[in-house]
Amino acid sequence: MQFEYPWALGPADGRYVVREAGAEAPAEVLVLATLGAPERRRLRARRPREVPSEPPPAPVTTARATVVDVQPVATAEARAWLAGADRAVAERALATLARAVRAHRLASADPAVREPALAQALVVRAGYGAGEEVAQGRWSAARELPVEPPKGRRSALLRPQERLAALLGGRARALACEELALRARDDLDRGRPREAALQLRAALDAALAELPPVAASAGQSRRLAELRELRELRPALDALAEAALAGDAPSSAAAEQLARTLGRVEAALRAHADDQINARVEP
Repeated sequence: MQFEYPWALGPADGRYVVREAGAEAPAEVLVLATLGAPERRRLRARRPREVPSEPPPAPVTTARATVVDVQPVATAEARAWLAGADRAVAERALATLARAVRAHRLASADPAVREPALAQALVVRAGYGAGEEVAQGRWSAARELPVEPPKGRRSALLRPQERLAALLGGRARALACEELALRARDDLDRGRPREAALQLRAALDAALAELPPVAASAGQSRRLAELRELRELRPALDALAEAALAGDAPSSAAAEQLARTLGRVEAALRAHADDQINARVEP
């Protein structure tokens, strides 16, 4: 699988052997390359310079990442795999790339490094070929995969724009629990339940502190009842977070409970956002 992104992913160009913890044999090889990078002399300009009234767009870096399965297969098997390659296959390969980017962020202690998502890719390709051929970005056969997310209803698509206008126009304010819940969702979707449990506990604490004054000032008894239900989830979430701190891998039942709790928090935050849009006033 191959991905291209319109930014530098972080790790230096090269080939990286990827193994599972405790395994001796490599599972995959990750090949990173930079395409179309801006000229260094432009990046290092020391003096301000004049620009035209309509300046051209600045050149951007394009990063290419190729995830290569090291297990050799027959041509017929490779053709069958390529014919069936879909979004799920791309997501599994992307997990390898995200692991490398996350490792780079930790190793460099750089919080600005962001993990790539499938929808952010300029292009996603599936293909097969000889080992050195694939490592150089060439294929015996390949095809591009669609990465666009499924379209929703027009009314649902307009809600984020309405909330954005309310936030920028001073008619609404962002809450800390919203950002924390987003981080918990990202961790859970990327297969990091331990981190998700810790983030979700912080998100729930912030929600229980921030949402009651909002609901009370607006006379929203229904919202206050929802918050009481969220408060009842706190002991179970505490147990999940404490287990995460101890390094315990969550069971499937615990992961499902974590997902349900996050879903309840997200539902409360969506309701809060809808109330802000409908009220058109700052809480």
